[in-house]
Amino acid sequence: MTYGAANLNDDGAGPKSTLASTVYHQLRADLLDGVLEAESKLRVEWVVSKYGAGASPVREALNRLASEGLLGRHDQRGFFIMPVSASELEELTRTRCWLEERALRESIAHRTAEWEEQLVLALHRLARASRLSPHNPSSLDPDWEKLHRTFHRVLISACRSHWLVGFCDQLSDHAHRYRQMANDGESIQRDDLGEHRLIAERALDGDADGAVEALVNHYQLTAAICLEHLKQGEESKAVTGKAERARR
Repeated sequence: MTYGAANLNDDGAGPKSTLASTVYHQLRADLLDGVLEAESKLRVEWVVSKYGAGASPVREALNRLASEGLLGRHDQRGFFIMPVSASELEELTRTRCWLEERALRESIAHRTAEWEEQLVLALHRLARASRLSPHNPSSLDPDWEKLHRTFHRVLISACRSHWLVGFCDQLSDHAHRYRQMANDGESIQRDDLGEHRLIAERALDGDADGAVEALVNHYQLTAAICLEHLKQGEESKAVTGKAERARR
């Protein structure tokens, strides 16, 4: 088993050979991208109709997503989309920082020339990509998202633990869901490329403390942006609720 190298063309989707896998990946992408409304029920019949698959592969996909924490399940009442909350995001960010600090420190300690080359290339590709979608300037470009994910995966790929990389990937998926719901936040200005460049430069210099500090600051700023949007959304719902009650 070889460590210290990552597939720069891997978007983390994995194989899609079976019908159940196809449904799983399509539904998973919609969940992470915020296409489906949080806390809404996912009836098997509705998923069958929307994704064009039979009940058996749909149930298999739903159970798999539930095991990843992207769906919840009520006894005898089916599946529902996991809710989002400020407390959940704070815990997610805290846990992600803990795990990725260890992964990054190990990656820097055991870095190789190949890892350094891949990190430089991942940063270069990210720098050349357009962050916002040309079709919808209020949302992130999917191609940029893939390059962004690749950069962060390469960063910790030399940690010598596929388990740790896998856990970090899972937390990254959940964080992505919050980022998409917040449209990555336009209310707080940031030098996104500068943040990634600083992380990479410190990692390449072997400055583990500096690289970890830059990475944690990067994640915490993203979380602050998402929390601001969650707060705005809750306030908007409260105002709407008051207006509806007043009309009754």
